[in-house]
Amino acid sequence: MEVSPGLRLRRWSPTDAGAVLAAFADPVMAWQAGEPIVALPAARRWLAARAEQWDAGSAFAFAVVDGADAVLGNVAVGAVDRRHRTGWVSYWTGAAARGRGVASGGCRAVAAWAFEDAGLFRLELGHRVNNPASCRVARAAGFAVEGVQRGKLEYDGVRHDVELHARLATDAVPPPVRPGRTTAG
Repeated sequence: MEVSPGLRLRRWSPTDAGAVLAAFADPVMAWQAGEPIVALPAARRWLAARAEQWDAGSAFAFAVVDGADAVLGNVAVGAVDRRHRTGWVSYWTGAAARGRGVASGGCRAVAAWAFEDAGLFRLELGHRVNNPASCRVARAAGFAVEGVQRGKLEYDGVRHDVELHARLATDAVPPPVRPGRTTAG
Protein backbone atom coordinates (compact mmCIF):
# COMPACT_ATOMS: atom_id res chain seq x y z
CA MET A 1 0.00 0.00 0.00
CA GLU A 2 1.47 3.34 -1.04
CA VAL A 3 2.23 5.93 1.65
CA SER A 4 3.71 8.55 -0.67
CA PRO A 5 6.00 8.48 -3.70
CA GLY A 6 8.88 6.19 -2.74
CA LEU A 7 7.27 4.91 0.50
CA ARG A 8 4.85 2.03 1.02
CA LEU A 9 3.50 -0.30 3.67
CA ARG A 10 3.77 -4.06 3.43
CA ARG A 11 3.38 -6.96 5.82
CA TRP A 12 6.46 -7.94 7.74
CA SER A 13 8.36 -10.91 6.32
CA PRO A 14 10.67 -13.44 8.02
CA THR A 15 13.40 -12.08 5.75
CA ASP A 16 13.21 -8.75 7.64
CA ALA A 17 14.95 -10.14 10.75
CA GLY A 18 18.19 -8.25 10.04
CA ALA A 19 16.31 -4.95 9.66
CA VAL A 20 14.43 -5.57 12.92
CA LEU A 21 17.68 -6.37 14.72
CA ALA A 22 19.27 -3.17 13.37
CA ALA A 23 16.28 -1.03 14.36
CA PHE A 24 16.17 -2.31 17.94
CA ALA A 25 19.94 -1.85 18.34
CA ASP A 26 19.17 1.89 18.57
CA PRO A 27 18.97 2.80 22.31
CA VAL A 28 15.90 4.95 21.55
CA MET A 29 14.13 1.82 20.35
CA ALA A 30 15.33 -0.82 22.79
CA TRP A 31 12.48 -0.34 25.31
CA GLN A 32 9.75 -0.83 22.67
CA ALA A 33 10.15 -4.58 22.32
CA GLY A 34 8.70 -7.12 24.73
CA GLU A 35 12.14 -8.68 25.05
CA PRO A 36 15.58 -7.28 24.20
CA ILE A 37 16.22 -7.68 20.48
CA VAL A 38 19.98 -8.24 20.57
CA ALA A 39 20.33 -11.25 18.26
CA LEU A 40 18.63 -12.68 15.17
CA PRO A 41 16.59 -15.30 17.09
CA ALA A 42 14.92 -12.51 19.10
CA ALA A 43 14.24 -10.54 15.91
CA ARG A 44 12.68 -13.65 14.39
CA ARG A 45 10.47 -14.09 17.48
CA TRP A 46 9.38 -10.44 17.16
CA LEU A 47 8.42 -11.07 13.53
CA ALA A 48 6.66 -14.34 14.38
CA ALA A 49 4.61 -12.55 17.05
CA ARG A 50 3.51 -9.94 14.48
CA ALA A 51 2.43 -12.73 12.11
CA GLU A 52 0.53 -14.57 14.87
CA GLN A 53 -1.30 -11.38 15.88
CA TRP A 54 -2.23 -10.72 12.24
CA ASP A 55 -3.55 -14.25 11.81
CA ALA A 56 -5.59 -13.90 15.02
CA GLY A 57 -6.99 -10.54 13.88
CA SER A 58 -5.82 -8.86 17.09
CA ALA A 59 -3.12 -6.60 15.60
CA PHE A 60 -1.86 -5.66 12.17
CA ALA A 61 1.76 -4.53 11.79
CA PHE A 62 3.26 -3.16 8.60
CA ALA A 63 6.85 -2.47 7.62
CA VAL A 64 7.29 1.00 6.14
CA VAL A 65 9.70 0.55 3.24
CA ASP A 66 11.34 2.73 0.61
CA GLY A 67 11.43 2.16 -3.15
CA ALA A 68 14.24 -0.38 -2.74
CA ASP A 69 12.18 -2.30 -0.13
CA ALA A 70 14.53 -1.23 2.69
CA VAL A 71 12.76 -1.16 6.06
CA LEU A 72 12.48 2.36 7.48
CA GLY A 73 10.01 1.72 10.29
CA ASN A 74 6.86 0.10 11.56
CA VAL A 75 3.22 1.15 11.88
CA ALA A 76 0.61 -1.03 13.50
CA VAL A 77 -2.97 -1.18 14.62
CA GLY A 78 -3.22 -3.26 17.77
CA ALA A 79 -5.64 -3.89 20.62
CA VAL A 80 -8.33 -4.35 17.98
CA ASP A 81 -11.80 -4.47 19.51
CA ARG A 82 -14.26 -5.73 16.88
CA ARG A 83 -17.32 -5.04 19.05
CA HIS A 84 -16.57 -1.33 19.27
CA ARG A 85 -14.52 -1.17 16.04
CA THR A 86 -11.52 0.43 17.74
CA GLY A 87 -7.77 -0.01 17.60
CA TRP A 88 -4.53 1.39 18.99
CA VAL A 89 -1.95 2.82 16.57
CA SER A 90 1.75 2.50 17.28
CA TYR A 91 4.78 3.38 15.22
CA TRP A 92 8.54 3.57 15.19
CA THR A 93 11.21 4.53 12.70
CA GLY A 94 14.85 3.65 12.39
CA ALA A 95 17.29 6.44 13.22
CA ALA A 96 18.07 7.21 9.56
CA ALA A 97 14.37 7.66 8.73
CA ARG A 98 13.46 10.10 11.50
CA GLY A 99 12.35 13.58 10.49
CA ARG A 100 11.50 12.51 6.94
CA GLY A 101 7.72 12.06 7.26
CA VAL A 102 7.99 8.27 7.42
CA ALA A 103 6.06 7.89 10.71
CA SER A 104 3.35 10.45 9.95
CA GLY A 105 2.87 9.14 6.41
CA GLY A 106 2.79 5.58 7.71
CA CYS A 107 0.21 6.51 10.34
CA ARG A 108 -2.00 8.22 7.75
CA ALA A 109 -1.78 5.15 5.50
CA VAL A 110 -2.42 2.63 8.28
CA ALA A 111 -5.41 4.68 9.46
CA ALA A 112 -6.87 4.64 5.94
CA TRP A 113 -6.32 0.87 5.81
CA ALA A 114 -7.89 0.36 9.26
CA PHE A 115 -10.99 2.36 8.34
CA GLU A 116 -11.45 1.02 4.81
CA ASP A 117 -10.19 -2.56 4.96
CA ALA A 118 -10.38 -3.57 8.62
CA GLY A 119 -13.73 -1.85 9.23
CA LEU A 120 -12.61 0.08 12.30
CA PHE A 121 -14.19 3.40 13.28
CA ARG A 122 -11.96 4.85 16.03
CA LEU A 123 -8.19 4.74 16.31
CA GLU A 124 -6.24 5.92 19.34
CA LEU A 125 -2.58 6.53 20.00
CA GLY A 126 -0.64 7.94 22.88
CA HIS A 127 2.80 9.29 23.62
CA ARG A 128 4.64 10.40 26.72
CA VAL A 129 4.10 14.10 27.24
CA ASN A 130 7.88 14.61 27.15
CA ASN A 131 8.03 13.33 23.54
CA PRO A 132 7.20 16.30 21.28
CA ALA A 133 8.40 14.48 18.13
CA SER A 134 5.78 11.78 18.63
CA CYS A 135 3.15 14.46 19.19
CA ARG A 136 4.07 16.04 15.85
CA VAL A 137 3.67 12.64 14.16
CA ALA A 138 0.21 12.15 15.69
CA ARG A 139 -0.99 15.63 14.71
CA ALA A 140 0.43 15.38 11.18
CA ALA A 141 -1.41 12.06 10.77
CA GLY A 142 -4.72 13.70 11.71
CA PHE A 143 -5.03 12.42 15.29
CA ALA A 144 -6.71 15.02 17.52
CA VAL A 145 -5.58 15.54 21.10
CA GLU A 146 -8.17 14.26 23.57
CA GLY A 147 -6.40 14.71 26.89
CA VAL A 148 -3.70 13.56 29.25
CA GLN A 149 -3.70 10.20 31.02
CA ARG A 150 -1.84 10.85 34.26
CA GLY A 151 0.79 8.33 35.34
CA LYS A 152 -0.23 5.81 32.67
CA LEU A 153 3.18 4.33 31.86
CA GLU A 154 6.03 3.16 34.06
CA TYR A 155 9.60 2.78 32.85
CA ASP A 156 12.44 1.98 35.24
CA GLY A 157 10.29 2.85 38.24
CA VAL A 158 9.28 6.28 36.88
CA ARG A 159 5.64 7.07 36.05
CA HIS A 160 4.94 9.03 32.85
CA ASP A 161 1.88 10.98 31.75
CA VAL A 162 0.57 10.14 28.27
CA GLU A 163 -1.17 12.47 25.86
CA LEU A 164 -4.04 10.64 24.16
CA HIS A 165 -4.90 11.31 20.51
CA ALA A 166 -7.68 9.80 18.40
CA ARG A 167 -8.92 9.77 14.84
CA LEU A 168 -12.36 8.71 13.64
CA ALA A 169 -13.29 7.25 10.29
CA THR A 170 -15.49 10.33 9.77
CA ASP A 171 -12.64 12.81 10.37
CA ALA A 172 -11.25 14.72 7.40
CA VAL A 173 -8.21 13.12 5.79
CA PRO A 174 -5.16 15.23 6.64
CA PRO A 175 -2.99 16.45 3.78
CA PRO A 176 0.53 15.02 3.58
CA VAL A 177 3.16 16.99 5.47
CA ARG A 178 6.42 17.52 3.66
CA PRO A 179 9.51 16.52 5.65
CA GLY A 180 10.99 19.38 7.63
CA ARG A 181 7.63 21.14 7.97
CA THR A 182 5.44 21.21 11.02
CA THR A 183 1.70 21.41 11.24
CA ALA A 184 -0.20 24.24 12.86
CA GLY A 185 -1.41 23.75 16.39
